[in-house]
Amino acid sequence: MNRIIFFGGKGGVGKTTCSASYALYQAKRGLKTLLVSTDPAHSTSDIFERKINDTISNLLPNLDAIEIDGEKESKKYMDDIRVSLKQIVSPIIVEQINKQIDAASISPGTEEAALFDKMIEIIIEKVDEYDRIIFDTAPTGHTLRLLSLPELLGAWLETLIQKRSKSVNLMSMALKGHKASDKDLEKDEVISILKRRYDKVLAAKKIMMDDHLLSFIFVINAEKLPIDETVKAINILEKYNVMVSGIIVNRILPDNMQDEFWISKKIEEQKYLNIIKETFKNKKIYTLPLLKEDMKANNIGIIADMFADLVKS
Repeated sequence: MNRIIFFGGKGGVGKTTCSASYALYQAKRGLKTLLVSTDPAHSTSDIFERKINDTISNLLPNLDAIEIDGEKESKKYMDDIRVSLKQIVSPIIVEQINKQIDAASISPGTEEAALFDKMIEIIIEKVDEYDRIIFDTAPTGHTLRLLSLPELLGAWLETLIQKRSKSVNLMSMALKGHKASDKDLEKDEVISILKRRYDKVLAAKKIMMDDHLLSFIFVINAEKLPIDETVKAINILEKYNVMVSGIIVNRILPDNMQDEFWISKKIEEQKYLNIIKETFKNKKIYTLPLLKEDMKANNIGIIADMFADLVKS
């Protein structure tokens, strides 16, 4: 497995239980592990029965965790934009700009951009400190928007930098009679801000396309909808060169069913398992059983120990 692993999938399939138990498995191996939750539901605290917040805290030997608050990160993200703009625009138009920022703060995509920034910040700053960084992500659609941001933002920022450079050149032509020099362009505060952002996006893109560093694992159940959604999601991720290394089929029913209803469910489950093996034959497929009880701090080790056998198999 790679050093940075994203767990994703349809809502309710068990991403948090799988990512948390996998993180514990790595920690028990002696690897310093960071578990990062970007799911708004933030069930990680419930599983470990410990309060986890937006600062890294230690849970167990070799295991740290953090829950990223999307709303809080979005506010911080917009506040940082306000500070940057105050340095480069006339005080006369600051009030109007603040109104536009307030409107933008509730626009679709703002929270994803803020979460993306925080995720990349964690990866860049912590990748040398931890042996494993495990991400428990939000349901599939939200995660795909996050992971497609480097490609989309990169193209958008390139356009903004070109337009700003053209504007600076036109201003220089009007005032000095010639285009701005490279040094003049580098000194422009707007271009500097855009280039810093662009460099961060390029760093993120490089990390996400490095199949020796980052990989994605989908968690599914042996049912039609999770299978169909995962097929679509894998196609999108591979389009953006994000490596999908494996599939975890979670909540497999026991073999020794006696009740007619559960025997029927087991037969249906086997049908979908066969479909999964055929559909994802180029991926590593793992299976995990349905637990008798909800996963909590007292039984998370059961699934963590199972990962030891799964990874070896």
